[in-house]
Amino acid sequence: MGFLDALFGRTKPVKPDLDQLFAVPSAALTLEAAAGFRPTGLGSVCFAAVEGGAFNEVQRQVRALLDADTERGGTPVEASQDSYGYSWLLARHTPEQLPELVNDLHAVNSELEANGFGPQLLCSIVAFRNDAGRSLGLVYLYKRGTFYPFAPLAGEKRDNPLEIQVKAMLADDLRIEPDLSRWFPVWGAPGL
Repeated sequence: MGFLDALFGRTKPVKPDLDQLFAVPSAALTLEAAAGFRPTGLGSVCFAAVEGGAFNEVQRQVRALLDADTERGGTPVEASQDSYGYSWLLARHTPEQLPELVNDLHAVNSELEANGFGPQLLCSIVAFRNDAGRSLGLVYLYKRGTFYPFAPLAGEKRDNPLEIQVKAMLADDLRIEPDLSRWFPVWGAPGL
């Protein structure tokens, strides 16, 4: 960082670290033991779609990669678009297959990044639920290389106390986003 950057309060952007996703299975053990939230087997990746043949080809390759096990009984990936125009890919596994789900999410992110579409990646979400039916998502911010908990309530409200509690629980397991203003809501995220 240069003198002018320090003077004007500019910081270097954090580089994405997709390997952080592999910490989710151990964080899931902590989350279940401390708060009763268990994986649902659902996870999704959100990205800004780009017009053009190259992006369409990468998207086709990603779907083919994730759908490769459908002949052996795997569930095909589901693609959707939200009301803001962002594209989502939803991967489904059994709740016990959290490592496989994380591998799928990592593969989607890696494939888009390797083909030059890393700037289009927004976030990945792994869904959890407790015995009372409450939902919780661990959101990975691609551009920050960090996670934050998202606890939606009915009526597009959030359970902020639960999110702060989960932040404290997982501080040793995941790289938690320190800037709470970056903990944006992901209303209607597939699988959550």
